Amino acid sequence: MKRILSGLRPTGRVHIGNYFGALSNWVKLQKEYECFYEIADWHVLTTDYKNTQDLREYIIEAVCDWISAGIDPEKSCIFVQSQVKEHAELALLFGMIVSVARLERNPTLKEQIKELELEENISYGHLGYPVLQASDILVYKADLVPVGEDQLPHIEITREIARRFNYLYGETFPIPEPVLTPTPKVPGIDGKAKMSKSLNNAIFVDDEPEKIKEKIMSAYTDPLKIKLGDLGHPDGCVVFAYHNLVNKKEVPDIREGCESGKLGCVECKKNCINKMVDFLAPFREKKIELKEDIDGIINIIKNGNKRAGEVARNTLEDVREKMKLWKG
Repeated sequence: MKRILSGLRPTGRVHIGNYFGALSNWVKLQKEYECFYEIADWHVLTTDYKNTQDLREYIIEAVCDWISAGIDPEKSCIFVQSQVKEHAELALLFGMIVSVARLERNPTLKEQIKELELEENISYGHLGYPVLQASDILVYKADLVPVGEDQLPHIEITREIARRFNYLYGETFPIPEPVLTPTPKVPGIDGKAKMSKSLNNAIFVDDEPEKIKEKIMSAYTDPLKIKLGDLGHPDGCVVFAYHNLVNKKEVPDIREGCESGKLGCVECKKNCINKMVDFLAPFREKKIELKEDIDGIINIIKNGNKRAGEVARNTLEDVREKMKLWKG
C-alpha cells in the first residue's frame, strides 16, 4: 500500500476552506492508502513564534475537527510534528545539501514575505520552511503528498532534496508525487480569494446555525446585482461558490435564476444558509461529543506519535548508515 503524508498547522478551529481544500480529500484517501496526518506545530512558529500561548489548545481543537470531518484514527496516523524529533534531525541533515539561493527562489516564500511584510525580518526557520517540510514528507518515505497549488513549489524542493540525497548517498527515498486537491480555494465571506482565520472571513465547521446565518447574510455578492430583476454574474459571487460546495444539485437552477434576474440575492442567501447549516450539523454534533472526552483525544495523539515515531526512527537509522555518521 502506498503511503501518504499531509498536514495542517494548528492555528485554531477548522473552517470550510480547510475542509474542502484538504480534509474532505484526506477522508477519501485513507480508504486507499496508508496515511500519516501531521499536526504541524513547528511550522506555526515559522511565522508566528511570538504567540504560542494557545498552541496546545489548538492541537486538541485540530484533532477534534479532523475526526469530526471523518478522519479515522484507526485507519490514519494522527500525530504531532514536534513529538517526533526525527523530523528535526532529518531537516538539519537536509539543510546541508540545499543552497540558500535555492530556498530564496521559492515563489511561495516570496508571496508569504510580501503578504506578511517580512522583507527585513524573515527568520532562519521561515527561510528553511521547505526543508522542514521535506523532512516531514521523507522521514515517512511518503509516495504521495496531497496539496493545494500554492504548495507545489515546496513539493518540488522536496523532490529535489530526495534526488540529491539519493545521488550522494545511495537510493534511500522515493520521489514523492503531489496529489492536487480537487477543490480550488474557497473564498472568504468578504470576497477575498481565500478564506482565512487571520482575515476574519471564515465559516467554521462547528459554527452555530445563527452564526452561519449572520455570516452568509453579510457575504459579498455580485456588486452589479442590486435588486430583483437585475442580471447577475454568479461566477463572481461568494454565495454561489458556497452553493457549489454544499448544494451542487441546485447549482444549474441557481445560475439560471441569477443570470436571468429571476432569483434575488436575499432568497439565494437564505437557501445557502439552510444548506450550509444542514451540511455542517454532523460536524458540530460529533465535535461536541469528542470534546466531552479530552483524555480520549490525548490518547489518540499519543498512539499516533508512537506509531509515527517508529517509522521515523527506522528512516533515520537508514539515513545515518547511508551518510556514514558515527554509530555506537
